[in-house]
Amino acid sequence: MAESAAAVSSTQEDFEALLEESLGGEGRLEGTVLKGTVLGFDGDEVMIDVGLKSEGRVALKEFAKAGEDADLKEGGDVEVFLERYENRNGEVVLSREKARREEAWTQLERAFNSNERVTGQIFGRVKGGFTVDLNGAVAFLPGSQVDIRPVRDVTPLMGTPQPFQILKMDRSRGNIVVSRRAVLEETRAEQRSELVASLKEGQVLQGVVKNITDYGAFVDLGGVDGLLHVTDMSWKRVNHPTDILQIGQTVEVQVIRFNPETQRISLGMKQLEADPWEGASQKYPTGAKFTGRVTNITDYGAFVELEAGIEGLVHVSEMSWTKKNIHPGKIVSTSQEVEVMILDVDEQKRRISLGLKQCLPNPWEEFKEKYPAGTELEGEVKNITEFGLFVGLPGDIDGMVHLSDLSWDRSGDEAVKDYQKGDQVKVKVLDVDTDKERISLGIKQLEDDPFEQAAGEVRKGQIVTCTVTEVQDNAVEVRVGDEDGPTGTIRKAELARDRSEQRPDRFAPGEKVDAKVTSVDKKNRRITLSIKQREIDEEKEAMAEYGSTDTGASLGEILGPAMRSAAKEAASEEESKSGAKKSASKSKSDADSEES
Repeated sequence: MAESAAAVSSTQEDFEALLEESLGGEGRLEGTVLKGTVLGFDGDEVMIDVGLKSEGRVALKEFAKAGEDADLKEGGDVEVFLERYENRNGEVVLSREKARREEAWTQLERAFNSNERVTGQIFGRVKGGFTVDLNGAVAFLPGSQVDIRPVRDVTPLMGTPQPFQILKMDRSRGNIVVSRRAVLEETRAEQRSELVASLKEGQVLQGVVKNITDYGAFVDLGGVDGLLHVTDMSWKRVNHPTDILQIGQTVEVQVIRFNPETQRISLGMKQLEADPWEGASQKYPTGAKFTGRVTNITDYGAFVELEAGIEGLVHVSEMSWTKKNIHPGKIVSTSQEVEVMILDVDEQKRRISLGLKQCLPNPWEEFKEKYPAGTELEGEVKNITEFGLFVGLPGDIDGMVHLSDLSWDRSGDEAVKDYQKGDQVKVKVLDVDTDKERISLGIKQLEDDPFEQAAGEVRKGQIVTCTVTEVQDNAVEVRVGDEDGPTGTIRKAELARDRSEQRPDRFAPGEKVDAKVTSVDKKNRRITLSIKQREIDEEKEAMAEYGSTDTGASLGEILGPAMRSAAKEAASEEESKSGAKKSASKSKSDADSEES
């Protein structure tokens, strides 16, 4: 019995050893990938035999790829991951997903070591970046590695298979960091070299708007970016590039400038369209009227769009007939429809000068037609300047009364003191200049010129008696005739025949002198006289009457009798006047006596 017991004990030890060896070997298989055979399907699970004491169950969904059905059949081979040798039900715990992940890690390590690209899908967002599915393995994509330029919205990129470059990986920690930007830069460099080599001005390309600034947009031409300036986007005015473009938009552009050294590319969109300025002078002849839209207002005028791509400027001076010093924004507003007249077209400089006031009645022409020269009006003094008075007139226009037209007998500086701003005054229209937009008015013209009345009987060549009113350095001012007579001037050289006597200081105010009228200038209200000419005329008369140069008589011998004769005539005339005065006085005395 002892031998029998010993034999049983030995057999048990051998079985335990075999069992331990079997369990130990299978235990070492946990955490590895095994090849199994599909035995069948049980609802949503797949029965798989991996050669262990029992089969395992794996969810059917683990075998399906995103958007696809599982491709399995009985008897087919699959690779699964052994998580545990036995669960509480005595079954082997398997996972296809973990097997795929292990397989993916193996492939990723191989790609990382050989610096190859891998394919993955962005499927989630985490702090600082995004998560990427690399065929089962989850990698981290930093936000700075998504694109070459910052991307505001990554939604269009999510769920789409894309190439990535593995930057670093640690299998023990399960960390993988990838970059999409590195792939784009590498691809971009290749495409850039190819594109730049074949690039030339005038070439038409398709690109994608990558970025928009205030001055234009950057367009990706496939590896190289070009600048589409705002002025080359459209023939019409573009206030901001976002008015016609948006990020991600595909556009057709033309290369208008290319610098091979700096590799700077300037692009244009409007160059692909017909230039609206061609034949502009025929479409918009000078003097024609058109309706346009106000697109922009500045301090110096307003821009009016006549058609897409063609704008003209209405200068502030052409906006209103009467409103001169006013901002254009107080006359028109942006987007307002206005009627304008073509004043000038310069196709080379792409400029059109427009007029707004020319489409309205000209108040100066209307005034001239309604109030011709000589019309008397009444208006308010709007302003007083060093030149004269500005008076408000019908039609919301002003006329000016020059200082010289204020008074006949006073200087303008003195006469203007009689007026204040706001006074109502009567004026006479003197002249209307429609071209210069000026109306000349007069106040003194409301009355007759006293000079014309006083000088009405004064004639050139006449000998008149004058009264000295003012002695100047180079002339003597006199009043011709009585106290109401006109004023005149005797220049220094005309004061006497003898040069030594041509001295103004010989005369005194109030002194009576006889002089000859040499000119009467009614326009300038001036009479010039000459004592010298009177003396010369008297000498000629004496020579003609009393002697001749042929007789040999001296001038004294000739003038003596002439002067005595003249003195006698003057005495006789004075005596006659005295007698007439006495007779008139006696008659009056007799009449008074009779009346008494």
